[in-house]
Amino acid sequence: MECDASIDVPSLTAVRSPPTICIVNADSGRLAGRVALVTGASRGIGLAIAHRLVAEGARVGLTARHPQALAEAVEALGGPARAVAVPGRADDPGHRRAAVDAVAEAFGPIDVLVNNVGINPAYGPLVDLDLTAARKILDVNLVGMLGWVQQVAVGMGGRGGCVVNVSSIAGRVPSPGIAFYGVSKAAVDHLTACLAVELAPKVRVNAVAPAVVKTRFAAALHEGREEEVAGAYPLGRLGLPRDVASAVAFLASDDASWITGQTLVLDGGVSLAGRPAG
Repeated sequence: MECDASIDVPSLTAVRSPPTICIVNADSGRLAGRVALVTGASRGIGLAIAHRLVAEGARVGLTARHPQALAEAVEALGGPARAVAVPGRADDPGHRRAAVDAVAEAFGPIDVLVNNVGINPAYGPLVDLDLTAARKILDVNLVGMLGWVQQVAVGMGGRGGCVVNVSSIAGRVPSPGIAFYGVSKAAVDHLTACLAVELAPKVRVNAVAPAVVKTRFAAALHEGREEEVAGAYPLGRLGLPRDVASAVAFLASDDASWITGQTLVLDGGVSLAGRPAG
């Protein structure tokens, strides 16, 4: 049976029953022997990242809010020999400690942190934005992300490691309707650069900034008008979770050993056209 490391994990039709993957050269892949923690990993981009990291030889810890979805993800990733899950809220310090401890107990110290979790509970113009929602966005998307880095950085500092933050093209160009989400992601880009300087030379810190990716999270930006939205993209299509996963795997690997403090834009060329991603 042949296997392809470019695992396709559809994010809308199969978020609750992702395909079973087979490990590609688990003992000699780019991430063989490494331990990763992926936040927001029960579906969509986070789950696709977890699949790709496992396919490249890593063992992974998964976090998200819903225990059942996480349990299904662990099974699809190869069971407890390859994955462990810890449900909880990303903005909860106790959950962050518990997740890091559980992964370390199962597989050893964390080598790769993928900060994928993000929320956007508000849609509309900034002048109408509920400030409670704004604070929640920052707590999860920015402060929580820093909290995860603080939780793993001490261990990584002595051994080395890498962090990959999931940002967004909305942090680079104005995106009407999700503007404050974009503000939080612009801050993530700057946080990434600052952490890269502070944690060097042992720890590399980079980010990826996708445009519209076909997930449940981004459904409001393309559902019912995908052809119209994709028409703004020079490459002629919206992103897929696997597009982000492959970039994250690259940044987490030794192939990116001289890259730090960078935000890799994954947008099918849409920013070149000078139009909002959505």
